[in-house]
Amino acid sequence: MTPSSSISRSRRRFAIINGDDFGFSTGVNQGIIKAHEQGVLTSTSLMVTGEAFEEAIALAKAHPNLAVGLHLVLGCGKAVLPPHQIPHLVDSQGNFSSDSVKAGLRYQFSAAARRELALEIRAQLEKFRETGLPLSHVDGHLHMHCHPVILRSLVALADEFNIKVIRLPWEELSFTLNLDRRDLLNKVIWSGVFGGLRRYGEKLLKSKGIQFCDRVYGLLESGQMSEDYLLGLIGQIQADFVEIYSHPAITIPGEPLNGPPGAGEVELAAWMSDRVREILMSNGFELMNYNNIKSIDGLES
Repeated sequence: MTPSSSISRSRRRFAIINGDDFGFSTGVNQGIIKAHEQGVLTSTSLMVTGEAFEEAIALAKAHPNLAVGLHLVLGCGKAVLPPHQIPHLVDSQGNFSSDSVKAGLRYQFSAAARRELALEIRAQLEKFRETGLPLSHVDGHLHMHCHPVILRSLVALADEFNIKVIRLPWEELSFTLNLDRRDLLNKVIWSGVFGGLRRYGEKLLKSKGIQFCDRVYGLLESGQMSEDYLLGLIGQIQADFVEIYSHPAITIPGEPLNGPPGAGEVELAAWMSDRVREILMSNGFELMNYNNIKSIDGLES
């Protein structure tokens, strides 16, 4: 077992390919389903307050092999609870702050915000449960779920909501820099920040028997997970149990975008690429999702 993993297993290699922001829009929903039907995508993360939430539920139920987790929204999005119940978290329209750093500081230092966070996290988990879908895993929009206050709340609710897996982003900075040195300072900063959050999260999740991958790729090249980048990345990966995520989407005129213009199509094309599928296979990766863990010998903790 590698030091970073809470899952003991054989030397088989497994990759989870996840599409974030399911339910954000019809274009995002279409991109994720297309990447699942025609590409390598095995998993997705649902925004329960997304504009296309109901459509996403119907699509998920029509595609039972697509694992669905909760994409917890506590920044740059809408809340489940009305503003009067969580006034320290949202504006009068029920929107969280678009500044994740400022929001994170408020969550850390405001006792009122922390009390309200626990209520909103529960509300989002309850709304997911009402869909009737099995909860594959939990992650978060902008990775806000990695904030220690939020992660502790999730862990406290794990038994009640059957949370078995939580994403802990962690990827080798050197792998990305070997391929793309643009935006170098931000990549270095985010690598350091999320490295620290990962170390905290590992201890907490291990203490509660909650699972996580050896490595999670996507943070340092967010919005730019192209076919060429993936072809360069996958061959460098040494870990045996990984998640690679991105934001595949189809642009529909009049709909909001969940990333830079054109990024959704680029990332969708990457997951539909025969070359990407081939390099995953040639590096020994079997495609799976978090719902498969108990059915694969050696992946159950």
